[in-house]
Amino acid sequence: MSDPIDDPGFGLSAEELADRLALVAEAVCRHYLSAGRRAGNYWIVGDVANNSGRSLYIRLTGPRAGRWTDAATGQYGDLLDLIRESGGLNAFRDVAAEARHFLRLPAATRPLDDTGRPVWRDGGASPERARRLLSMTRPIAGTLAERYLCGRGIDGAADHAALRFHPACHCRDLKTGRSLRFPALVAAVTNSIGEVTAIHRTFLDPRGQGKARIEDPRRALGHLLGNAVRFRFPPDGDVVAAVVGEGLETVLSLSQVVSGMPMAAALSAAHLAAFVPPAGCLRLYIAGDADAAGRRAVSTLRRRAEALGIRTQVLNPELGDFNEDLLHLGSDRLLAHLRDQIAPEDAAALRPAQ
Repeated sequence: MSDPIDDPGFGLSAEELADRLALVAEAVCRHYLSAGRRAGNYWIVGDVANNSGRSLYIRLTGPRAGRWTDAATGQYGDLLDLIRESGGLNAFRDVAAEARHFLRLPAATRPLDDTGRPVWRDGGASPERARRLLSMTRPIAGTLAERYLCGRGIDGAADHAALRFHPACHCRDLKTGRSLRFPALVAAVTNSIGEVTAIHRTFLDPRGQGKARIEDPRRALGHLLGNAVRFRFPPDGDVVAAVVGEGLETVLSLSQVVSGMPMAAALSAAHLAAFVPPAGCLRLYIAGDADAAGRRAVSTLRRRAEALGIRTQVLNPELGDFNEDLLHLGSDRLLAHLRDQIAPEDAAALRPAQ
């Protein structure tokens, strides 16, 4: 599948759309092949028609994430092929439309707003559920959430209104289906005009030993694509320069030494690739993680931002990500490392958080 997808502002080819699906391979499998189950780094199911069994296996992680083979029939392909086969779709345009719907990407014919940005699809009641849960939270000052972030080398997190705490947040055990409750760091995800579209939860160990001992202790609810957890964004007015990164802790680590610039955490590589730059932005600093998915996401966002006339600069960590840099190398070295990567006109933003 190599036909280009006519997508204003995104220009995604079939290969890029397949890569986007591969970043959330397990979610694709759970949606289209619900009769299967995870076994290590693979999703195992009977066939593309979602029958039970063990013939079809899909890689969930690594450079071959999203690639699948049916040992019984000899069929193989990527996740676009899987969507085509499972849905009985023939035309590539229909396959692409289904993939867009799953990823919450704007449709090829989706209109643009007055700024030239796509109007996002409304996928149902999830944002309302996210807002209701957010209303049950409280500030993180003095809570287990603040203690957790301090353990990651992040001070002053209580000053960020986007970060909240829930003392007994519901979550489901992904292996057994049991309903559980854990304390949680809850982050509000907002769109470009400040509306809450989703929340991100980091479930915590009640004894203060880091994240909860469950499969996938980081989970989201609502619409993330194109949106982000925002720090220091002005309530009104344009943003000339901003930083966007993948993980919450990555961006909060940068905020320790880049304290004079708005920042946004997109929360995953797929969502970083689809981040909508703020209105009026002239310079966008993209903090990438040092892995294949992070590099692909940075490349996609750079192309999109530069097509809008925004100058981009990639901020590269010395280790795996900027939280590792902060923890293992210290804030002074992190600050020195960033000096060479920040444009002279934004140098005043490089100062330790007070």
